Amino acid sequence: MAFAIVGHRGAMAEAPENTIASFRVAEEVGVDELETDVRISSDGQLFMLHDATLDRTAAGPAGRELGPVAELTWSEISAVDVGGGERVPTLEQMYAATTRFVQLEIKDLAAIDALTDFFPQHPGYAERTILTGFSIEAMATVAKKLPEIPRGIIVSKWTTAEAHPGGYRQLIEDTGSSRIHSGAEGLTAEVVKQLHNEGVPVHGWPTRDAGDLRRWLELGVDGTTSDDPRTARRWLAEALR
Repeated sequence: MAFAIVGHRGAMAEAPENTIASFRVAEEVGVDELETDVRISSDGQLFMLHDATLDRTAAGPAGRELGPVAELTWSEISAVDVGGGERVPTLEQMYAATTRFVQLEIKDLAAIDALTDFFPQHPGYAERTILTGFSIEAMATVAKKLPEIPRGIIVSKWTTAEAHPGGYRQLIEDTGSSRIHSGAEGLTAEVVKQLHNEGVPVHGWPTRDAGDLRRWLELGVDGTTSDDPRTARRWLAEALR
């Protein structure tokens, strides 16, 4: 299996994160997958944003406070410049602008019911999606409500998976995950081999430099996420020479 380079929030090193511009750069770079984050507005619009507020990403005066996006209407959210004239895209706009497989991270459990409505109406989008998240509750919920879409639990370090009641196998079972996304701490080549033997692919994150990339290759993981997928693809090519 080829090693996958995943564009984190698109290609956020080259364009404002989680925007159509960022997704298009990632596609142009040739990422294997796109990673992005889904939230929902107070009036029910699904959209792409990592943080719970627009304060960090909004262009304009420093310290601008817009409040939690869950409490804002879509018209309020979509009016905000998030850099370079880009606006926050809807879930539909993200899929329409992309062709790659999508890691869709659920940031707000309130978005799940809307996703349950969205994907049956867009089966083509569902077919190129894996639902991801740190939240065990979110993953368990979508396993019940959207069982046809694969899931991938995210852990910041492998020891978190091992500390789950019943261990990592129970974590995978509790979340109905077909893939696991793990930080490097505690992850070993032996663990990765065991997961592969159990039929579970492993993605490592993040990749910030060539050393990170080489470490993931040594561990034998199946892919990694990078803010700068263009450079990560170059590091990969150099490491495989």
